[in-house]
Amino acid sequence: MNHTLHSRTSGQGPDVLLLHGLFGQGTNLRSVARALEPEFRVHGLDLPDHGQSLWLSDASLPAYAACVSDWMADHGIDHAHVIGHSLGGKVAMELALTAPSRVGRLVVADIAPVAYPRGHQAIIAALEAVQSSAFRSRADAEAILRESIEDPGVIGYLLMSLKAEAGVYQWRFNLEGLAAAYSRLGEAPSDTGEFAGPSLFLRGAQSSYVLPEHEDTIKRRFPASALVTIDRAGHWLHVDQPQTFNQQVRDFLYGI
Repeated sequence: MNHTLHSRTSGQGPDVLLLHGLFGQGTNLRSVARALEPEFRVHGLDLPDHGQSLWLSDASLPAYAACVSDWMADHGIDHAHVIGHSLGGKVAMELALTAPSRVGRLVVADIAPVAYPRGHQAIIAALEAVQSSAFRSRADAEAILRESIEDPGVIGYLLMSLKAEAGVYQWRFNLEGLAAAYSRLGEAPSDTGEFAGPSLFLRGAQSSYVLPEHEDTIKRRFPASALVTIDRAGHWLHVDQPQTFNQQVRDFLYGI
């Protein structure tokens, strides 16, 4: 299988991988990259089935983590710090648990190492409605999304992955494949034991993705972890509180 992933690299120093969330792309974490690139070589990856990366026939957390590991090998990177948000955080955990020698320090943003119930049905249906319609502009796509998605932040996030080629609009992600694989991508990371390396779990105070009942599982799977709650932040905590988020990450990567 071709494991080529699209990436954008900036800065100089120790290697850091940035892994984005579901229906996103590497540029979603560009503000984090800018904060780190003065001291680190930062690689913003498009996960499989997203952005400009390959599409898989059978998406899963192990398959995604294998693609990241192969990308590292192809680029001569033995190990790196890894930062992942949401789905990217699950992929980062999968990589740390199954290939711990690849990961230096691990940052997981607003996701826990647990199985999540299906919760994006309305978003998937809205994306499918856009794809099946005869829309001719970004405004048309936005209007369709607004019919079933109330949060303008979510709509803006999704529209970032809308591209136009020769006047034809389409999603940058593999919508059909992601919809079919949604349950697998919502599973807990592989039960292969623990990752003993330093780990930082960041959660938004206004988010429900990392709950008190998840804390024991985090500590069991990642015994050298710290859990920090960022005030006045939801699931997109790096967008809601960028300065606090970036400072937490920089201090952690430096071992402060």
